[in-house]
Amino acid sequence: MSYYDEVGGAPVFHQLVHEFYRGVADDPELRALYPEEDLAPAERRLRLFLEQYFGGPGTYSQERGHPRLRMRHTPYAVTPLQRDRWLRHMLAAVATLDLSQEHETAMVDYLVRAAYMLVNADDEAHA
Repeated sequence: MSYYDEVGGAPVFHQLVHEFYRGVADDPELRALYPEEDLAPAERRLRLFLEQYFGGPGTYSQERGHPRLRMRHTPYAVTPLQRDRWLRHMLAAVATLDLSQEHETAMVDYLVRAAYMLVNADDEAHA
């Protein structure tokens, strides 16, 4: 059984990503990273990506090709400050889930590693 199935499948990832984007919508520093007026398409892309990464359906790759996470974020200046704000909202969203300690640790570990990997600019350069 995959991580995706163990934690409850699609409803868990819907809740995670929806809660995350509720925080993003009210955070001007992060909202600036999303050029679309409507966050629903970004919410869907992140949900599909996370579902696939954690062993769920491969819809993300079927629709968008290989994730190439770092390449897809290259057009945006992602600073350490933005990383920290992203993590704050994402970890708050994770906290709303009813996960076992083992599952929560695994999810948080991945999210933290991914967030650090995507930083591509200094805070000073972005100011």
